[in-house]
Amino acid sequence: MKQLAWVQFFSWFTLFAMWIYTTSAVTSFHYGSSDTTSKAFNDGADWVGILFAAYNGFAAIAAMCIPFLVRLLGLKGAHCLNLLLGALGLASFMFISSPQMLLIPMIGVGFAWASILSLPYAMLSNSLPSNKMGVYMGIFNFFIVIPQLLAASILGLILRHAFSNQPIYALLIGAASFVLAAIAVMRVKNSN
Repeated sequence: MKQLAWVQFFSWFTLFAMWIYTTSAVTSFHYGSSDTTSKAFNDGADWVGILFAAYNGFAAIAAMCIPFLVRLLGLKGAHCLNLLLGALGLASFMFISSPQMLLIPMIGVGFAWASILSLPYAMLSNSLPSNKMGVYMGIFNFFIVIPQLLAASILGLILRHAFSNQPIYALLIGAASFVLAAIAVMRVKNSN
């Protein structure tokens, strides 16, 4: 559980960064507006709603593919791959200029999302005594809440002081955090 805590920490830090900053990142970087009353900002915000729906749709597809990935790569390998797909998806927001093309990176984000919701728990359940499963799973969920609190506390400061308040960099920080989660998962022992 201690080893998987780092995987969860970096994964959920990324997700919270994405949930908080994607609207402002897309509206400012891809639609050129930070004015919440402008048509461009509202078009961008609407598009983010579609992007978020898309990654959830891709996650449903990913959920059907993940068992095959696990058979092929094992739990750790499949989760690592999915986290790296998510990292690639988020990082690509910096390099894709067309808002419509942002649907493509949502495939990677969807695979990461489906994997985060399943594979760490599968790895953990393989190493827990069955009579203590509920207690340990409850404690494990702390590593969902703690990174979200940290992201809410420090991401704004990081963006303000290191990135001239440009929210697109929150997605890049999230991509780096997914990479750290992928590295952490490959260091987990006693799991296949």
